[in-house]
Amino acid sequence: MKVGLFDHIEHGERPLAQLFDERLAFIQAADEAGFYCLHLAEHHQTPLNMVPVPGVFLGAVARLTKRIKMGPLVYLLPLYSPLRMIDEICMIDHLSHGRAEIGVGRGVSPFELKYHKIEHDQSREIFIDAFDCISAGLGASMLNYKGKHYEYENVPIALQPLQKPHPAFWYGSSGAEGSTWAGERGLHFVTLGPNEAAKENIDIFRAAFSKRGNAAQPKPEFSGGVAIGVQRHIFIDETDEKAKAWAKSAMEAHLANINWIRAKHGVTGTAARMKNVRGQNFEECVAEGTVIAGSPKTVLAEIERQHGQIGFNYLLTYLFLGTMSMNDAMRSLKLFVSEIMPKVERM
Repeated sequence: MKVGLFDHIEHGERPLAQLFDERLAFIQAADEAGFYCLHLAEHHQTPLNMVPVPGVFLGAVARLTKRIKMGPLVYLLPLYSPLRMIDEICMIDHLSHGRAEIGVGRGVSPFELKYHKIEHDQSREIFIDAFDCISAGLGASMLNYKGKHYEYENVPIALQPLQKPHPAFWYGSSGAEGSTWAGERGLHFVTLGPNEAAKENIDIFRAAFSKRGNAAQPKPEFSGGVAIGVQRHIFIDETDEKAKAWAKSAMEAHLANINWIRAKHGVTGTAARMKNVRGQNFEECVAEGTVIAGSPKTVLAEIERQHGQIGFNYLLTYLFLGTMSMNDAMRSLKLFVSEIMPKVERM
């Protein structure tokens, strides 16, 4: 089992420069602790994400770390020129000395897409066209591509990625359509949501992947050559009571940020996000399995239970979120690294 780190870098009720400095220090600590990869979300016009241009932040991460891999989970491909995306991927790969891992997607929020003049019901076909175009251009000396939305003829590609043929692609999905597509394409895969839904998505991915037979870019560090991950919000302290005392407010601030843009558009009631119904408060998230909080013993036992129930080889931890203080985040990280991570990596 490998252990990764996920982050939105949401508004934390402190100056933005301080927020960035804290996150960079936290990521440096995760790098030193041996986390596999940092995966950074991309969202727009919402306090859920204060790094809506993930490549800029990842450039800073690349120069401050030594081992941890890095990339977006995901780049919202319908919002980019494929040529610009090819250039950015190559730059991050070189700045990180070959540690880039590229998550791709269409964007879950119809509101965010609409702000960029993309219709949600057209975004999947635009995304697939962009993905095929970018895949054709990465590592090529000349791009020739013709699709419904993108067309290039004899365009020179001056920037080449460091990794050959190019950095691996990842896909995050919480629905059957995306899980099937990722399996058919042989991409590395991450899901989220309640345990039952996460298991269903992984089963769908595995079924599609088994028909293909292999990963597009195999990774020998994962069983079967493909990463199959689950994202979980994890809060750790010396006792269950201490962890829950600060985890509840942090998680509920995070949930408010998730629903912020929906509320701005008058969408109320049960929040459906990424096709999964998410718990509406800390207690509901704990019950469904998306939040794991408590002492190291409690957290490890729950990770072991979910591993047995869901079946994954990559645990994508979300350790710093909401209005958490840097002190709480670092204490939680240190306990995870010393008491839990070595046991998880042996699963």
